[in-house]
Amino acid sequence: MDLVPALEEPLKKTLGPATAKVMAEHLGLHTVGDLLHHYPRRYEERGQLTHLADLPMDEHATVVAQVADARLLTFASSKAPRGKGQRLEVTITDGSGRLQLVFFGNGVHKPHKDLLPGTRAMFSGKVSVFNHRLQLAHPAYELLRGDGDEAAETVGTWAGSLIPIYPATAKLESWKLAKAVQTVLPSAQEALDPLPESLRDGRGLVALPEALLKIHRPHTKADIADARARLKWDEAFVLQVALARRRYADAQLPAVARRPAPDGLLTAFDAKLPFTLTEGQQKVSKEIFDDLATEHPMHRLLQGEVGSGKTMVALRAMLAVVDAGGQSAMLAPTEVLAQQHHRSITEMMGELAEGGTLGGIEHSTKVVLLTGSMGTAARRQALLDLVTGEAGIVIGTHALIEDKVQFHDLGLVVVDEQHRFGVEQRDALRSKGKQPPHLLVMTATPIPRTVAMTVFGDLETSVLDQLPAGRSPIASHVVPAADKPHFLARAWERVREEVENGHQAYVVCPRIGDEEDESKKGAKKKSPEDEAEKRPPLAVLDVAAQLVKGPLQGLKVEVLHGRMAPDDKDAVMRRFAAGATDVLVATTVIEVGVNVPNATAMVIMDADRFGVSQLHQLRGRVGRGSAPGLCLLVTEMPEASPARQRLTAVASTLDGFELSRIDLEQRREGDVLGQAQSGVRSSLRMLTVIDDEEIIAEAREEAAAVVAGDPELEHLPGLRTALQALLDEDREQYLDKG
Repeated sequence: MDLVPALEEPLKKTLGPATAKVMAEHLGLHTVGDLLHHYPRRYEERGQLTHLADLPMDEHATVVAQVADARLLTFASSKAPRGKGQRLEVTITDGSGRLQLVFFGNGVHKPHKDLLPGTRAMFSGKVSVFNHRLQLAHPAYELLRGDGDEAAETVGTWAGSLIPIYPATAKLESWKLAKAVQTVLPSAQEALDPLPESLRDGRGLVALPEALLKIHRPHTKADIADARARLKWDEAFVLQVALARRRYADAQLPAVARRPAPDGLLTAFDAKLPFTLTEGQQKVSKEIFDDLATEHPMHRLLQGEVGSGKTMVALRAMLAVVDAGGQSAMLAPTEVLAQQHHRSITEMMGELAEGGTLGGIEHSTKVVLLTGSMGTAARRQALLDLVTGEAGIVIGTHALIEDKVQFHDLGLVVVDEQHRFGVEQRDALRSKGKQPPHLLVMTATPIPRTVAMTVFGDLETSVLDQLPAGRSPIASHVVPAADKPHFLARAWERVREEVENGHQAYVVCPRIGDEEDESKKGAKKKSPEDEAEKRPPLAVLDVAAQLVKGPLQGLKVEVLHGRMAPDDKDAVMRRFAAGATDVLVATTVIEVGVNVPNATAMVIMDADRFGVSQLHQLRGRVGRGSAPGLCLLVTEMPEASPARQRLTAVASTLDGFELSRIDLEQRREGDVLGQAQSGVRSSLRMLTVIDDEEIIAEAREEAAAVVAGDPELEHLPGLRTALQALLDEDREQYLDKG
């Protein structure tokens, strides 16, 4: 009978079913190995107190502090027996700040006995604000005593002077996790090492069992540094090996080389362009054409600022493939965007897009649109044009992926705004070629180099970082509506001024407004500062109604949101593009691809409810013509809040790459990776993609060398095991589907 390897042992067997259930449900930990890789978030020194001043709001926090005073208060209460309720208020301190703990009702007796002034303990609970002061209500606590048998046990549990503080939940405090880790720590000796010995020795890294021991039970800060250096390498290297194997496998696939015919469609298109391509566009186009000319599929990520001319680069690549006898498909995330791309591409191509019609010329092709809401006849014709090869270019939503859609010879797939597409969809479209088609993925969300290497590591990357001539600067300002209401009044005046000067404006809101308002059901009365934080986000329908009656009275105001019928959406967009509407009040449906050069102003309501990259994307909708753009970020958040600082950062720079760094530093890594990997869990616990740029770059090189020498990793069993653990089923699919 096979013995289960020590690290794959279910926690149920080692810790008992009750604890194992909480760990699985709340922390996603199932095996001994999972728990050993649940690293402490930070460490407290026994003789030194934590910084209460830095506590995160609304998060579960663990602090080590000393009781300054404790008061037992009695108050009138209809719920308590004999009409008197009790409340214990304990103030703890650490030198940097004070924090109040509150215990109510029957829960006061034990802490009243335990928490005497001068006592030191670990406290764990959710940080909230009451009467403008930080507090923990009913925190769990563990005393750090210094005498007798209990002290020996406590000190034994917290070996050394450094106390590990684990990412915890209300159901499982940090010290309970520490005790569980103590139970399974002996198994760390059996951990298989994923790093090749030569790599480990060459970089002076400690062995994995030693690293696990030092991260959970460090005696000195040097122990922690050794362990972190080693565990970061594991994460970077194993992920890069997975990606290197992906690239290696792709390089073995066959593809049809697509070289544009001399004096063909591409030449004719370039000849009629009214402007010259930027240096960046020329450089990126060359990278793409070199890839298209090879006999294995291109896998390239094209990232560029909003308005840097990505569509032009993609169109030229599509024309080159049509020249070479193949077809190109462009996949857009929404119908609005697909229609917009179709419109702008047919306009750019002019008579070159009229293949098969009387007005068409010799070098021309048909450009068809395929979306879910098309009429039956138009749809039938589009499908026919694709299967016969009459249409060289098709632009559509995921309707392109349906089984019914057949191509004559699919040579290139362009995916717009990658983060909106599931991996399965990319794969389904890829399987429609006789051989795997070339793939170009475009994103307007600037991605720092390391994130690109980590998230899109199976794609080669091209960057467009200069804006085409004729683009106007965008001025951005934060409008603090709560602190300075007259600033908001001035914002609406500015919108009127833009309209009077013949321009148009967007007003963006986080919500539509016809959904049932959850927040009103059974809502409790809240304090005024709570209201700003907790009130529902402003909604398109409400804001539009208020503007029409109030500050924008007399202007032509229309609404646009995702729940409108596709034809209605298109009609609203057409009227706005034609200049018939002055102000468009919309949700983020306008975030990508909407191009109305005459729109010069944008007011974003409740701007703090949007992410940094989303605000940057939205702002890119103005200043697309010759007149300068204006973006006003309206917020009710107080000046010192992190949300407000985020908005100030957005207002202070137009550099998307700089903003993406700020964004990444302010959010947890996992959010960023998780989002970009279409729902795949982030495996990064120790590595931070911003700070560890060098490790990631070096790991990528080492991984490529290892995979080139041993693609199946036959001589590296530890690495194979680590890969299997990393590539849980979702991830396996993610990487396989490229």
